[in-house]
Amino acid sequence: MMDSDEPLSHMIDVSFAVGGPCVPRAHRRALSAALLQALPSLGDMPGFAVHPLKLSSAGEQTPLLSRRTRLTLRVPRERSAEVNQLVGRTLQVGDDCLTLGSAQARELVAHSTVFSHLVDNGEHDELAFLAAVDAALKSLDVKGRAICGRHQALDGEQLQGYSLMVDGLTPAAALRVMESGLGQHHRLGCGVFVPHRSAVAVGT
Repeated sequence: MMDSDEPLSHMIDVSFAVGGPCVPRAHRRALSAALLQALPSLGDMPGFAVHPLKLSSAGEQTPLLSRRTRLTLRVPRERSAEVNQLVGRTLQVGDDCLTLGSAQARELVAHSTVFSHLVDNGEHDELAFLAAVDAALKSLDVKGRAICGRHQALDGEQLQGYSLMVDGLTPAAALRVMESGLGQHHRLGCGVFVPHRSAVAVGT
């Protein structure tokens, strides 16, 4: 874990309470579009990303949202106050509506292991996927071990990739991975990394 002597990240997470009974399972593009419509300035925020919503694991096309579900956005620290304009807004996501409640800012905390539930870098073959991951990490000057999880295809197979854990990171390297993300479609919840303490997450 990052201690008090480590520098703060230039990115920050802003987490919103969410009101609404459900969302379509294939909701990512509609949610991203609704956010940009509600707050167009999100579109020019460097590094803007949307964390995936935590939904029920059952196969319903409209999974229920729990009271603990949060919508979390990763935004530049110096522009984090702008996203407070979303408090109280109702987003039309397909046939369903999400109302955003109170917002809470959360620091990015550097652990030696970070995890993303889905990285889409355009490669569907596992070896090619890992080669692209290694190249991306090298471009960020990050040395760590990439551990590939299961293949996933979401939103009618428009989003495809693997869950991914990267461990053996220094605090500075962990922050770089979380700040930059890996792969594409960060606004659709792909390639967004969070700290993790267990390799079990890769296969779940």
